[in-house]
Amino acid sequence: MAEPLRLGLLGLGTVGQGVVRLAQRNAALITERTGRRVVITAASARDTSRQRDCDLSDIRIETDPMAVVRADDVDVVVELIGGLDPAEALLQAAIDAGKPVVTANKALIAERGNALFERAAAAGVPVAFEAAVAGGIPVIKALREGLAGNRIDGLSGIINGTGNYILTRMADEGVAFDEVLADAQRLGYAEADPSFDVDGIDAAHKLAILAAIAFGMPLSFDAVTCEGIRGIVTKDIDLARQLGYRIKHLGIAKWRGDAVELRVQPTLLPETELLAKVDGVLNTVVISGDAVGDTGYFGPGAGGDATASAVWADIIDIARDGGRSRVPALSSGDGAIRPMPVRSLAETRSSHYLRLQVADETGVLRAITSILADHAISVEAIYQREPRGGKDAVIAMITSVVSESQVIEALDAIKQLGFVHGEVTRLRVEHPGD
Repeated sequence: MAEPLRLGLLGLGTVGQGVVRLAQRNAALITERTGRRVVITAASARDTSRQRDCDLSDIRIETDPMAVVRADDVDVVVELIGGLDPAEALLQAAIDAGKPVVTANKALIAERGNALFERAAAAGVPVAFEAAVAGGIPVIKALREGLAGNRIDGLSGIINGTGNYILTRMADEGVAFDEVLADAQRLGYAEADPSFDVDGIDAAHKLAILAAIAFGMPLSFDAVTCEGIRGIVTKDIDLARQLGYRIKHLGIAKWRGDAVELRVQPTLLPETELLAKVDGVLNTVVISGDAVGDTGYFGPGAGGDATASAVWADIIDIARDGGRSRVPALSSGDGAIRPMPVRSLAETRSSHYLRLQVADETGVLRAITSILADHAISVEAIYQREPRGGKDAVIAMITSVVSESQVIEALDAIKQLGFVHGEVTRLRVEHPGD
């Protein structure tokens, strides 16, 4: 049997502890599947006195993560610290030392991955990052390997469990955003500063990674249009349901022949669609290939054991391949990664959900639909809630597929109508085949 493969863990948080537990629970199974023992020899932790939910008795604990990277008894560096710094410097040092890297760090890959992969290719060592997207769901392997023979036409997904949990609670219980967010923070689903989750940054990191692999383009996080869910109210969730839709926070990447679309946004989906049925903290990604059609990947998008599962998938690949890089990081080989134009939001086309608060007067609906028609926008579905107790009426509608500029121009005209009160709410709608 080959010599053991020795791992150094950077970080012993939730995921790091999951990695240790899985190593100990499935040690014999991992040996059978790789043909060699895989052992954790060292790990770094800022607080060595903290009680942890795993057995660390056979692991050397360092307070300096660079000491783990440089250790002679570490063959593979597993980075579970997160963030950009010092994670980048640690991985650069590992690469320069010829040590393969496994990371769960979506922000680092999305924002600095291009340079990191170039450095790793020059050194001839792999950088593996299955755990950076969708927790325990093996979606990167599906894209890079299972669907390698397909042209990928697009993908969409619920890739942030916190946002999905919030929208699910709002839909099922009629609870306001702020109240559900507070519960999510108390339960540990959301951080004290929830911006990465509810403003879409976390999902944008993941979408940039998936799109780069799907379309053979450089990582382009800065090109992702990112909209969060802070503005979603239960009124729109209820009206969307009356129209046969659910509101989900989606990451959407589409190949349009001459450009790509990269969007993270709250989106209405027909309630019969797979993504519309995914609730709670679960993640789901649907990928469309020219040969296979639509394939779906569903499961836990976070959590120590689920994410550890993805980390170990990469470790086992490295153990099997003798530390070589069998599959290019972004799927396409040397020289095949090429920049692609990314459509601005103004250039995209989609259906739209509109909610208007209007006076209870004759001819209101006719005037609104007339303006829409003047801008070549038809109405596919409409729901009107009659006024109660002297209040305004509410109109909710779904438009045909139109450009962003069309709908903005039409709404500018509608807002000038004297019977339209307050702002007009607008959300994008996705249908199969859009």
